[in-house]
Amino acid sequence: MTAANDPAGGAAAAGDPAATSELRRAAARRAPCAALALRVRPALRAAFAGVLLAGGATVSAAVIHSLDVDREHGRYELVANTHLAAPAEAIFDVLVDYEDGAFGRISSVYKESDYLEPAEDGTPIVYTRMEGCLMFFCRSMERVERLEAEAPRFIRTTALPEESDFKYSRSEWELEPVEGGTEVTYRLVMEPDFWVPPVVGPWLLKKTLMKGGTRAITRIERLALGLPPPQ
Repeated sequence: MTAANDPAGGAAAAGDPAATSELRRAAARRAPCAALALRVRPALRAAFAGVLLAGGATVSAAVIHSLDVDREHGRYELVANTHLAAPAEAIFDVLVDYEDGAFGRISSVYKESDYLEPAEDGTPIVYTRMEGCLMFFCRSMERVERLEAEAPRFIRTTALPEESDFKYSRSEWELEPVEGGTEVTYRLVMEPDFWVPPVVGPWLLKKTLMKGGTRAITRIERLALGLPPPQ
Protein backbone atom coordinates (compact mmCIF):
# COMPACT_ATOMS: atom_id res chain seq x y z
CA MET A 1 0.00 0.00 0.00
CA THR A 2 1.66 3.17 -1.14
CA ALA A 3 0.81 6.68 -0.02
CA ALA A 4 1.20 9.55 -2.45
CA ASN A 5 4.16 11.91 -2.18
CA ASP A 6 3.43 15.00 -0.14
CA PRO A 7 4.49 18.41 -1.44
CA ALA A 8 4.89 19.57 2.15
CA GLY A 9 7.66 17.03 2.73
CA GLY A 10 10.29 19.76 2.87
CA ALA A 11 8.72 21.29 5.96
CA ALA A 12 8.80 17.98 7.81
CA ALA A 13 12.36 17.36 6.71
CA ALA A 14 13.26 20.71 8.18
CA GLY A 15 12.17 19.42 11.58
CA ASP A 16 8.83 21.17 11.94
CA PRO A 17 6.90 18.98 14.48
CA ALA A 18 3.50 20.24 13.35
CA ALA A 19 4.30 19.52 9.71
CA THR A 20 5.63 16.07 10.59
CA SER A 21 2.46 15.22 12.49
CA GLU A 22 0.31 16.42 9.61
CA LEU A 23 2.31 14.38 7.11
CA ARG A 24 1.74 11.23 9.19
CA ARG A 25 -1.99 11.81 9.24
CA ALA A 26 -2.08 12.67 5.55
CA ALA A 27 -0.21 9.51 4.58
CA ALA A 28 -2.70 7.39 6.51
CA ARG A 29 -5.68 9.18 5.01
CA ARG A 30 -4.49 8.66 1.45
CA ALA A 31 -3.57 4.98 1.81
CA PRO A 32 -5.91 2.46 0.15
CA CYS A 33 -6.85 1.26 3.63
CA ALA A 34 -9.39 4.09 3.67
CA ALA A 35 -9.87 7.73 4.47
CA LEU A 36 -8.81 6.71 7.93
CA ALA A 37 -11.28 8.13 10.41
CA LEU A 38 -11.88 11.40 8.59
CA ARG A 39 -14.84 10.49 6.40
CA VAL A 40 -18.16 11.62 7.90
CA ARG A 41 -21.52 10.11 7.12
CA PRO A 42 -23.99 12.26 9.10
CA ALA A 43 -27.07 11.01 7.26
CA LEU A 44 -26.38 7.33 7.97
CA ARG A 45 -25.39 7.97 11.55
CA ALA A 46 -28.42 10.14 12.21
CA ALA A 47 -30.72 7.53 10.71
CA PHE A 48 -29.43 4.71 12.90
CA ALA A 49 -29.32 6.88 16.01
CA GLY A 50 -32.85 8.07 15.30
CA VAL A 51 -34.14 4.51 15.15
CA LEU A 52 -32.61 3.72 18.53
CA LEU A 53 -33.90 6.88 20.15
CA ALA A 54 -37.34 6.59 18.58
CA GLY A 55 -37.59 3.13 20.05
CA GLY A 56 -36.87 4.52 23.47
CA ALA A 57 -33.48 2.83 23.59
CA THR A 58 -31.44 4.24 26.44
CA VAL A 59 -28.93 1.39 26.33
CA SER A 60 -26.91 -0.01 23.46
CA ALA A 61 -28.32 -2.47 20.96
CA ALA A 62 -24.81 -3.96 20.63
CA VAL A 63 -24.68 -7.65 21.52
CA ILE A 64 -22.00 -10.35 21.64
CA HIS A 65 -23.32 -13.48 19.92
CA SER A 66 -20.31 -15.63 20.79
CA LEU A 67 -16.82 -15.35 22.25
CA ASP A 68 -14.26 -18.16 22.11
CA VAL A 69 -10.76 -18.15 23.58
CA ASP A 70 -8.14 -20.88 23.11
CA ARG A 71 -4.48 -21.28 24.02
CA GLU A 72 -2.01 -23.54 22.28
CA HIS A 73 1.78 -23.58 22.53
CA GLY A 74 1.87 -20.15 24.16
CA ARG A 75 -0.42 -18.48 21.63
CA TYR A 76 -3.85 -17.20 22.49
CA GLU A 77 -6.63 -17.08 19.91
CA LEU A 78 -9.83 -15.10 20.36
CA VAL A 79 -12.85 -15.05 18.04
CA ALA A 80 -15.85 -12.84 18.79
CA ASN A 81 -19.05 -12.45 16.78
CA THR A 82 -21.12 -9.36 17.52
CA HIS A 83 -23.94 -7.22 16.18
CA LEU A 84 -23.88 -3.42 16.27
CA ALA A 85 -26.82 -1.21 15.35
CA ALA A 86 -24.67 1.17 13.32
CA PRO A 87 -23.56 1.39 9.66
CA ALA A 88 -20.39 -0.46 8.67
CA GLU A 89 -18.80 2.69 7.24
CA ALA A 90 -19.09 4.53 10.56
CA ILE A 91 -17.85 1.54 12.58
CA PHE A 92 -14.87 1.28 10.24
CA ASP A 93 -14.00 4.92 10.87
CA VAL A 94 -14.00 4.38 14.64
CA LEU A 95 -11.80 1.29 14.40
CA VAL A 96 -9.09 2.98 12.34
CA ASP A 97 -8.90 6.16 14.40
CA TYR A 98 -5.69 5.96 16.43
CA GLU A 99 -4.81 9.64 16.29
CA ASP A 100 -3.79 11.37 19.53
CA GLY A 101 -5.13 8.67 21.83
CA ALA A 102 -8.47 8.26 20.04
CA PHE A 103 -8.40 4.46 20.37
CA GLY A 104 -8.81 4.94 24.12
CA ARG A 105 -12.41 5.96 23.49
CA ILE A 106 -13.14 2.29 22.81
CA SER A 107 -11.65 0.95 26.03
CA SER A 108 -9.86 2.42 29.03
CA VAL A 109 -7.30 -0.37 28.58
CA TYR A 110 -5.75 1.73 25.80
CA LYS A 111 -3.72 4.47 27.46
CA GLU A 112 -1.98 5.75 24.33
CA SER A 113 -2.47 5.46 20.58
CA ASP A 114 -1.29 7.32 17.51
CA TYR A 115 -0.08 7.05 13.93
CA LEU A 116 3.67 6.68 13.43
CA GLU A 117 5.68 7.22 10.26
CA PRO A 118 4.28 5.00 7.48
CA ALA A 119 6.26 1.99 6.30
CA GLU A 120 8.46 2.35 3.23
CA ASP A 121 5.68 0.89 1.09
CA GLY A 122 3.23 3.50 2.40
CA THR A 123 1.34 1.18 4.78
CA PRO A 124 0.19 3.09 7.89
CA ILE A 125 1.95 2.16 11.14
CA VAL A 126 0.07 2.57 14.41
CA TYR A 127 1.13 2.54 18.06
CA THR A 128 -0.87 1.52 21.12
CA ARG A 129 0.01 1.16 24.79
CA MET A 130 -2.29 -0.89 26.97
CA GLU A 131 -2.56 -1.40 30.72
CA GLY A 132 -4.61 -4.14 32.31
CA CYS A 133 -4.91 -6.68 35.11
CA LEU A 134 -6.04 -10.29 35.29
CA MET A 135 -6.47 -11.15 38.96
CA PHE A 136 -3.09 -10.24 40.55
CA PHE A 137 -1.23 -10.01 37.23
CA CYS A 138 -0.92 -6.47 35.89
CA ARG A 139 1.05 -5.35 32.90
CA SER A 140 1.71 -2.44 30.55
CA MET A 141 2.07 -3.57 26.93
CA GLU A 142 3.12 -1.79 23.77
CA ARG A 143 2.37 -2.68 20.17
CA VAL A 144 3.60 -1.18 16.92
CA GLU A 145 1.56 -2.54 14.01
CA ARG A 146 1.02 -2.36 10.28
CA LEU A 147 -2.54 -1.27 9.54
CA GLU A 148 -4.10 -2.71 6.39
CA ALA A 149 -7.73 -2.42 5.41
CA GLU A 150 -10.36 -2.45 2.71
CA ALA A 151 -13.00 0.12 3.59
CA PRO A 152 -15.53 -0.44 4.94
CA ARG A 153 -15.47 -4.22 5.43
CA PHE A 154 -12.03 -5.36 6.55
CA ILE A 155 -9.23 -4.25 8.90
CA ARG A 156 -6.04 -6.10 9.78
CA THR A 157 -3.24 -5.14 12.15
CA THR A 158 0.04 -7.07 12.34
CA ALA A 159 2.55 -6.38 15.10
CA LEU A 160 6.20 -5.65 14.43
CA PRO A 161 7.79 -7.93 17.08
CA GLU A 162 11.04 -5.96 17.34
CA GLU A 163 9.06 -2.90 18.45
CA SER A 164 6.34 -4.61 20.48
CA ASP A 165 5.82 -6.63 23.67
CA PHE A 166 4.51 -9.50 21.56
CA LYS A 167 6.36 -12.20 19.66
CA TYR A 168 3.33 -12.39 17.41
CA SER A 169 0.06 -10.47 17.22
CA ARG A 170 -2.46 -10.22 14.41
CA SER A 171 -6.01 -8.90 14.62
CA GLU A 172 -8.74 -8.84 11.99
CA TRP A 173 -12.11 -7.11 11.87
CA GLU A 174 -14.71 -8.21 9.34
CA LEU A 175 -17.75 -5.96 8.96
CA GLU A 176 -20.83 -7.27 7.17
CA PRO A 177 -23.74 -4.84 6.64
CA VAL A 178 -27.12 -6.41 7.49
CA GLU A 179 -30.61 -5.13 8.08
CA GLY A 180 -30.58 -3.02 11.21
CA GLY A 181 -26.83 -2.68 11.50
CA THR A 182 -23.59 -4.59 11.04
CA GLU A 183 -22.39 -8.06 11.93
CA VAL A 184 -18.83 -7.77 13.20
CA THR A 185 -16.36 -10.63 13.54
CA TYR A 186 -13.16 -9.99 15.47
CA ARG A 187 -10.20 -12.37 15.46
CA LEU A 188 -7.01 -11.99 17.47
CA VAL A 189 -4.02 -14.32 17.63
CA MET A 190 -1.23 -13.24 19.96
CA GLU A 191 1.87 -14.59 21.66
CA PRO A 192 3.17 -12.35 24.47
CA ASP A 193 6.89 -11.69 24.71
CA PHE A 194 6.73 -11.75 28.50
CA TRP A 195 5.94 -14.26 31.22
CA VAL A 196 2.24 -14.96 31.78
CA PRO A 197 1.18 -16.85 34.95
CA PRO A 198 -0.21 -20.34 34.19
CA VAL A 199 -3.44 -19.38 35.96
CA VAL A 200 -4.16 -16.91 33.14
CA GLY A 201 -5.83 -19.46 30.90
CA PRO A 202 -8.63 -19.36 28.33
CA TRP A 203 -11.42 -19.55 30.93
CA LEU A 204 -10.21 -16.52 32.86
CA LEU A 205 -9.51 -14.58 29.69
CA LYS A 206 -12.96 -15.34 28.33
CA LYS A 207 -14.64 -14.22 31.56
CA THR A 208 -12.66 -10.98 31.61
CA LEU A 209 -13.08 -10.28 27.90
CA MET A 210 -16.82 -10.93 27.97
CA LYS A 211 -17.23 -8.23 30.59
CA GLY A 212 -14.84 -5.75 28.99
CA GLY A 213 -15.90 -6.65 25.46
CA THR A 214 -19.52 -5.76 26.13
CA ARG A 215 -18.46 -2.28 27.22
CA ALA A 216 -16.14 -1.94 24.23
CA ILE A 217 -18.69 -2.81 21.55
CA THR A 218 -21.22 -0.52 23.21
CA ARG A 219 -18.70 2.30 22.98
CA ILE A 220 -17.86 1.48 19.35
CA GLU A 221 -21.55 1.48 18.44
CA ARG A 222 -22.29 4.81 20.11
CA LEU A 223 -19.18 6.47 18.69
CA ALA A 224 -20.18 5.24 15.23
CA LEU A 225 -23.60 6.81 15.72
CA GLY A 226 -22.13 10.11 16.89
CA LEU A 227 -23.50 9.58 20.39
CA PRO A 228 -21.49 10.07 23.61
CA PRO A 229 -20.04 6.79 24.91
CA PRO A 230 -21.38 5.52 28.25
CA GLN A 231 -19.47 6.57 31.34
